[in-house]
Amino acid sequence: MLFRPFVRPPPACKINATMNAAVLHTLGKPPRYGPFAEPVAGDGEVIVHVHAAALKPVDKQLASGSHYASTHALPTVCGIDGVGHRDDGSRVFFGGPRPPYGAMAERTVVRRVFAFALPDALSDETAAAIMNPGVSAWLTLAARAKLAPGENVLILGATGVAGKLATKIAKLLGAARVVSAGRNHEALSTLHKHGADATIRLDSSDSELSEAFAREAGSSGFQVVIDYLWGQPAEAFLAAITRKEFAAIGSETRYVQVGESAGPTISLPAAVLRSTPLTIMGTAGMPPREALADALQKVMAHAVSGELQIETEQIPLAGIEAAWQRDQHGRRFVVIP
Repeated sequence: MLFRPFVRPPPACKINATMNAAVLHTLGKPPRYGPFAEPVAGDGEVIVHVHAAALKPVDKQLASGSHYASTHALPTVCGIDGVGHRDDGSRVFFGGPRPPYGAMAERTVVRRVFAFALPDALSDETAAAIMNPGVSAWLTLAARAKLAPGENVLILGATGVAGKLATKIAKLLGAARVVSAGRNHEALSTLHKHGADATIRLDSSDSELSEAFAREAGSSGFQVVIDYLWGQPAEAFLAAITRKEFAAIGSETRYVQVGESAGPTISLPAAVLRSTPLTIMGTAGMPPREALADALQKVMAHAVSGELQIETEQIPLAGIEAAWQRDQHGRRFVVIP
């Protein structure tokens, strides 16, 4: 998650002033369209009049109560980032609204430093959809995994929105070879145009999957693995790289755990860590603002040029409850107040 909610004692709200929002009343249930108190900016904060906010897996995890950053202070408004304009008319991408406010509303309140100017060439819909997964993938590859030009990359969960972007971004950052693994057959067949040099179907048996990982790793191996899935695919990959004999240490594999759509836990045999040079790490929360701003600028530039693309579908704010329960099929729903 790029943005953590900013918690400070809220200023007094405008009496009887309300707006429309996607309001979460019960953890584990979809939010409902309805009235919510208008936000009031405090010191260092700005009001943003929201144009668009993407519905992402992390939004659903937070609302379900399963995410480590889920709030139990209800009601609250859903959405961690979006696009809008400030009172002065400047158009911005914003993140980290102050609870109980969120991005899926007519207005929200954020820290001024987390409202970033947007180029005119990038539409509200595209900016709202692409910035979070694009910047997350960029930071995961460049800052966390420290991908160096010429290294080999494996993307687990490459058929999702973030995985497709990670495949392309790995190439933009100079990866020599990118192997993309996913569960959606139709989406998997399109990944070569996003930069994948090879693909792996994750619906194979454990033994077939381990063989596929070993085959695609070849003699040079994977220096970077970005995992949006965890669960069984992670176990199959780790089994594939576990050595059965003593051998000279080759290049290290830097494994970054990002998501858990295939399962929240794995079984990790000690032999995996003792037999091969492997470092497993997480994304480690929100990066420093300077790193975040730099990644935002790079993703915006590549989105404007068309090198980074995303499929979207507009959803009216009033239809949030129904949209919440729909499968996005590789697209990103963009909520329009």
